Amino acid sequence: MIVFLPQILILFFFILVLEDSGYLPRAAFLLDRMMGTVGLSGRSFIPLLSSFACAIPGVMAARSIPSWRDRLVTIMIAPLMTCSARLPVYALLIGAFIPARTVGGLFNLQGLVLFGLYVAGIVSAMAVAYVAKRFGARQGRAALLMELPAYRWPSVRSLLIGLYERAVIFLKRVGGIILALTIVLWFLSSFPGAPDGATEPAITYSLAGRIGEAMALVFAPIGFNWQICIALVPGMAAREVAVSALGTVYALSASGDDTAAQLGPLIASQWSLATALSLLTWFIFAPQCLATLATVRRETNSWKYVAIMAGYLFGLAYIACFIVYHIAVALGWG
Repeated sequence: MIVFLPQILILFFFILVLEDSGYLPRAAFLLDRMMGTVGLSGRSFIPLLSSFACAIPGVMAARSIPSWRDRLVTIMIAPLMTCSARLPVYALLIGAFIPARTVGGLFNLQGLVLFGLYVAGIVSAMAVAYVAKRFGARQGRAALLMELPAYRWPSVRSLLIGLYERAVIFLKRVGGIILALTIVLWFLSSFPGAPDGATEPAITYSLAGRIGEAMALVFAPIGFNWQICIALVPGMAAREVAVSALGTVYALSASGDDTAAQLGPLIASQWSLATALSLLTWFIFAPQCLATLATVRRETNSWKYVAIMAGYLFGLAYIACFIVYHIAVALGWG
């Protein structure tokens, strides 16, 4: 998991530069009219931009929006922004299934796919906001009034401190939540052991194997196998946990040495492209982050909105995966 830290810090670096230069409030003004077409104001821009790093500060930043309706819609669509926790999953799947070739003599195909995932999240968020505008209570649109700070060069010291703080937070997640959940998953994947004379991999007879096989009945229509289903369960704690969970599962279910380190080639040989595209689609929509849901409960002071968010996001994820998987199969990628 630590190898993904540089990519995540690059993302944080550019967001910190925008914040420290005084540009973000101006960006909110520039985008106010465009955001108004989907029923939001420019004030929603900063929370949504923050959500590209992590949805939790994005949800918390929505406090600055005076309108309760706009604040609630912003909170509801914040998880659709492609947060940094998705990057390890995207990097694994894109590296395993998308060839590294040039498109049009200028663009890298893997980069285009990653860009497309970001665009899909943004477009989906705007579509949800538009639907909320059409079916929600009608409200007059208030003028956007904000204090604009002076432009300034970003402080190198503040940038370094900001990057250091975010690196520490990420590493604590790796050393705490991710490590603990990986150990739990290893236990579930290892016990009980295979009986004498067993012909299947040992994980098939374990608690995790039985859980995964039961879940696979529900997720089979969208192309997920039982290994993916197992990884999605600890991935609810944090999306990036799914990578280490897959490594643990395949290290115990595949033959050969160092299988976890060779996770990319391993899944590329066992999954179809349709399954990989379906899983990428799942991570665009699914609320695979309990911490975000807990933050929504704290900010809205209601479990009702948590249930609404989880319900509509899981519903969108399943429907979108079903469509993507079956189109991919029809194109011969299954």
